[in-house]
This record gives sequence, C-alpha cells and structure tokens, in this order.
Amino acid sequence: MSNALELHCPAKLNLFLHIIGRREDGYHLLQSVFQLIDWCDVLTLNPIPEHEIRRINPIPGVPPEHDLVVRAAQLLKDFCKTDQGVEIGLKKTIPMGAGLGGGSSDAASTLIGLNMLWDLHLDISTLCQLGLKLGADVPFFIFGQNAFVEGVGEKLQPISLETQDFVVIFPNQGIATAQIFQDPQLTRDHAPITIDRFLASPRSYQSNDCQAVAVQKCPEVKQALDWIYKTVPGSAPCMSGSGSSVFAALDPKTDTANLENLLQNLPKGWIGRIVRGLNKNPAYNLISSD
Repeated sequence: MSNALELHCPAKLNLFLHIIGRREDGYHLLQSVFQLIDWCDVLTLNPIPEHEIRRINPIPGVPPEHDLVVRAAQLLKDFCKTDQGVEIGLKKTIPMGAGLGGGSSDAASTLIGLNMLWDLHLDISTLCQLGLKLGADVPFFIFGQNAFVEGVGEKLQPISLETQDFVVIFPNQGIATAQIFQDPQLTRDHAPITIDRFLASPRSYQSNDCQAVAVQKCPEVKQALDWIYKTVPGSAPCMSGSGSSVFAALDPKTDTANLENLLQNLPKGWIGRIVRGLNKNPAYNLISSD
C-alpha cells in the first residue's frame, strides 16, 4: 500500500464573471476566466487497512455529510466499488465562503489523490464528471489549468495567462452563493465574449455581475474594494466569484513590501494576502491521461 500523500490545494480568482443567461432548470449560464493562485490548503491522504473513510481534525461546525473531502472520498469509493480505506487530514488556510473555491479545490485534490493512492486509473474526464456531482467549480480544479469557463462551470478551455501578483482581501464575512443567484436584481443578460476578445484586452472585461448584489447584502465587500482603491493607486479591484473576497492585479512596480505592511493593519478579522498566479494545479501530474 502506498505511503501518505500530501497535496497543496490552490485557490482561484475569477478574473471576470459574467452571467449571460439562465437555463429552464434555473441554473445560470456563466462566462469567466479562472486563475489559479498560490494560496493553498494542505490535504493529507493516508491509506489505512480498515475499509473506511476516516476524517481527522474535522472543520468545526461542518458535519461529515457536508464535508466536501469526505463526500469526495465516499463518491469515488462507491463509484469504483473499492473496499480501500483512507485517513484524511486537511489544513485550511483558504477562508470558507470567500469565493476563492477552497472547498472545491479540496474536493478535487481528494479525487485526484485517491485516484492515485487506490490505483484506480481514472482519467481526467471521468474525474471531472464525478467532481461535478460535488460542485460546479470542482471540475476546474481537476482540469488543473487556468481556464475560460462557460456553461454552469463545466465547459473548460485552457487559457494562457501572464504570471502576475494579486492582492486579495477577505473581509471576514461569507456570502451564501444561493443568496446571490436568487436575487431578482442580479444581472442575467450580459453579452457573451470570446477568449480572443478577452486576451486582447483583459482589463476591459474585468467585471463581476454578482458584485452589485453582494455589496448590497454585505457592506464589507464595498469596504474591502474601497481599501484596495485607496491603497493601490490605479488598480481595478473586483470581487471573486459570488464573494466575498476582492482582489486586484498588481503592477510590477508595486512596492509589495510596503503593501505587506499595510495588510497587517486591516480591520480586525480581515485576511489579506499578496498571491502569485499559477499555471497549473500542483496535483495536475498525478492524474492518468490514459
């Protein structure tokens, strides 16, 4: 049996998020660019002889039936009809309810890691189909590359992005995704764009159709946006996903040392980081492409 496996589970930013329609079943049709960043949770998978899924150090207030890493492991175990067991540990650093995809990334890494540890040899397509059962963002993290995203989040095309740094702030208030997407004031008719149009002028399309609703429901989002406007002159801050984290790309000439110092004096409970974009999920090469 293989030794324990440690995986870094990266967060993501929505460089833009446009809602271009709605399906008859109520799901919203999106366009977005997902950018991986080096803000990571750390997942540990340790094979055990017992035929069970054992979670160590569970997240307070999150029961096993709602814990995405437990659900991912059970989904894979049932799909492959394997009797193998695993002990799962997770060190969380990505805030929950922040629009950074931390839970989805953790679930994706669980599927990727157990696929290898349990010698299941499932390919990316199959893992993505399983991941979609857990959440719309999970296939992206299994896909493992920066992507132009469409549909409800399941249509992924690789996109080449310049490596750059971002400032990201979580104002210590989560927003339920359902609250945003059920709001009658939400924009649902944004004109579609193409990858080429985005790449020709990325900053022109940097907007988030969820942001206006989120600001109304969570004033801290507006406060975080204002903090970046004032602290990083010339930046164009934007909310990520359905919130509540906000971010801005940093100019190469930005005094990051000074910015780091300023981030230490955010309002109580806020979390701020300077992060770097990634080209691939660190777990990407663990997936069989057969």
